[in-house]
Amino acid sequence: MDYEKIISDLKKKIYHPIYFLMGEEPYYIDKISNYIAANVLGEEEKAFNQTILYGKDVDAAAITNAAKRYPMMSEYQVVIVREAQHVHNIDDLVYYASGPLRSTILVICYKYKKLDKRRKLYKEITTNGLLFESVRIYEDRIPEWITNHLKEKGYSITPPASRLLTEFLGNDLEKIEMEIGKLMISLPETQKNITPALIEENIGISKDYNNFELQKALMQKDALKAFRIVNHFANNERDNPFTVTVTSLYFFFNKVLMYSLLKDKSKENVAEKLRINPYFISDYQQASKVYPPSKTYEIIGLLREYDLRSKGVRNLSATSGDLLKELVYKILN
Repeated sequence: MDYEKIISDLKKKIYHPIYFLMGEEPYYIDKISNYIAANVLGEEEKAFNQTILYGKDVDAAAITNAAKRYPMMSEYQVVIVREAQHVHNIDDLVYYASGPLRSTILVICYKYKKLDKRRKLYKEITTNGLLFESVRIYEDRIPEWITNHLKEKGYSITPPASRLLTEFLGNDLEKIEMEIGKLMISLPETQKNITPALIEENIGISKDYNNFELQKALMQKDALKAFRIVNHFANNERDNPFTVTVTSLYFFFNKVLMYSLLKDKSKENVAEKLRINPYFISDYQQASKVYPPSKTYEIIGLLREYDLRSKGVRNLSATSGDLLKELVYKILN
């Protein structure tokens, strides 16, 4: 069952006796458990019928004992086990999972791990409860996630703005949601669209000096703009780490190479194969004309070389700023 379906059922008061929430992405685990904590019981019921446990402090027996209690003056009791990945004998919950109380809603937050499908506990939970895997979203899917998240709230965002947020925040969904919240609050009531200028003004990300603008300058072979950005990065290394820039360029030129080698260059196929918003297809189209496959292979090799040099391999004294200037010069020539 996916996140949207779980929340939809919870809103309809369709409950399961066990929610085993596991996986690499903590964001959805927290969203589901927090929703249950906030909404299943009324405020007057929570004092006697809602229990929060922490994995480092309890074992399976303590969880089972809490789950086997009956609610007081309420239809349900809620037991939430946070950081359940630290419960050393979690498999022993199988005895409770084989016959859970229908008056208890047991929520197990098993972050950064997955329960082995071969375990009996896995089978009992899938039979008598609900098991949800929260999968980490790869960074190339984050702009789409941002767009959809804002759409649900009645807002929109330009593709360059969503890419800018992704570059700055990575795939930390909790952090992204928090920054998006700030942006929505800062918008005038009549404005519902988030732009790069708004991001620069409220979050502090430069719309002119960032890795996407560097990619654009290289794509257009605009040496003046490229070195202006590189000089800015060199003077502000803390806010513009060399490794992040090289990684960004590496993924960009990999996609340029993929585009060049595609036989079917229809918009739909390119968007699917490169996993990009169709809005940006023209960027790769233009870059492939400037950088043929032979040059792109060379650039990818340079990026690997300079990544190693930044870590001290065959480099005695060059700073990250010096390496970046040298790298960009070689890309352009």
